Amino acid sequence: MLSYTGGLVLLAALLHASWNAMLHGNDDRFLSMTWMSIAIAAVSTLVVLFTPLPAYAAWPYIVASGLVHIVYNVSLVRAYRRSDLAQAYPIARGSSPLLVTLGAALFAHESIGPLHALGIAMISGGIVALALVLQGHHVSRTGALAALATGATIALYTVIDGIGVRLSGGEALAYTAWMFLFYWLMPLLFVAMRGLAELWTPVRAAPMAVGSSLVGGLVSIAAYGIVIWALQSGAMGAVSALRETSVVFAVLIGRVFLREAVSGKRWLACMIVAAGAVCLGV
Repeated sequence: MLSYTGGLVLLAALLHASWNAMLHGNDDRFLSMTWMSIAIAAVSTLVVLFTPLPAYAAWPYIVASGLVHIVYNVSLVRAYRRSDLAQAYPIARGSSPLLVTLGAALFAHESIGPLHALGIAMISGGIVALALVLQGHHVSRTGALAALATGATIALYTVIDGIGVRLSGGEALAYTAWMFLFYWLMPLLFVAMRGLAELWTPVRAAPMAVGSSLVGGLVSIAAYGIVIWALQSGAMGAVSALRETSVVFAVLIGRVFLREAVSGKRWLACMIVAAGAVCLGV
């Protein structure tokens, strides 16, 4: 992978960890995710007005990815209800390179070399340590399963987008925007479950929380837009894995800004996951 592309994907990793911290830092995470989605969908609506349409072959992937992203959003909110950021985030993000690499091998015929196999083993070992071994604030079985389900949706939409953007006729920006239009489904889902008043009342009662969610949405669209751009030419497993070095950023953010306790064992496990991700990214 070119250093320029790798550097941008590392930036995406930092941005991704940042918006996850914004989401986790809000008390009502379903509400926060909904306002993030509104920001993402609004920006995407503007972008599609000024960009060419992606190639016809990409449209089934745009639709599939958009719907999977909605499932991912709900799954992520559920995971963060059950675990703190430094626990849920590494499990969700760390499991996806393994699944992306396997999915890419099956559906895009991308090979897995010895170094990739080592990376998969390191990531899996780090995840087992985070989910099952750590003492103290250990992740509950339910929390771990919710985080792993989130990881599965991450892998699914990454493989879908890796194939789809390559069929878009070079229109990565348009592909990303059309896919993110599906985020308009999040406020519809929220209103259906909790009512319109629950969505609009915080605009007056807690404008800072809504504002941070909107900023988080903008950060999110930038982070994943970079990844989709990189998926045009980079191996899916490698791009996904390099992005998952964000687990280190997430633990750091959780410790510094959210005051979450981070034990030596948890630091070690996260470093193993990150090192495995680097092996997959080579």
